[in-house]
Amino acid sequence: MRIRLDKLIGNMGFATRSEIKKSAKKGAIMVNGEEEKNSGRIVDTEKDKVTYLGEVVEYKEFIYLLMNKPKDVVSATEDFFDETVVDLLEDYHRNFNPAPVGRLDKDSTGLLLLTNDGNLNHKLTSPKNEVKKTYKVKLLNDIEEEKYKKAFEEGIKLLPEDIITKPATLEIIDTRNCYITITEGKFHQVKRMFEKVDNEVLELERVKMGKLELPEDLEPGEYIEIDENEANASF
Repeated sequence: MRIRLDKLIGNMGFATRSEIKKSAKKGAIMVNGEEEKNSGRIVDTEKDKVTYLGEVVEYKEFIYLLMNKPKDVVSATEDFFDETVVDLLEDYHRNFNPAPVGRLDKDSTGLLLLTNDGNLNHKLTSPKNEVKKTYKVKLLNDIEEEKYKKAFEEGIKLLPEDIITKPATLEIIDTRNCYITITEGKFHQVKRMFEKVDNEVLELERVKMGKLELPEDLEPGEYIEIDENEANASF
């Protein structure tokens, strides 16, 4: 990829554009072993070796972030009223313009992948790929195990869409807590499914998507960067 030096160095999180311009004049940038004072120079990320203050600047096209989404944060890149998951990122990671893969409701928590890899985003959210998503659910009323399992396996009719949900599986934790695994992501789907069996979701946490699992030690609002292989092996 051909890119300006200041943009390359800035996007990789080393410094701001203005800092880079000033530092370049002091000999902070080296291109293929030679000092480069013009921070606007175009370089080829596949051919040119760039260092900034002695540190190699490696170009990275895609970024993959696994977040434990907290409550009251919107799964979006921007919002006029509420804080978004992108607002929780450090400047370096925001430079890549990542977007959430799918959505979690504002009051829901748990595993959320953010990436600027549009191809992977499409694969994970495309209905035809039927990527499994598992949620830990806390309910208002006691679970009627046989009734729920039968209803979820047969599918729940949702209105006004007039659709039948694809088969879902239920794993009981105790009388009012369970895991549910679905392969689609309709609007408020899990909450609406439990409403149809006369119960109410009090807490909803996504713990798994495809092969990606929410790390137990990842606190709400925290996130980790995973590599491309981990992300692409997630389904």
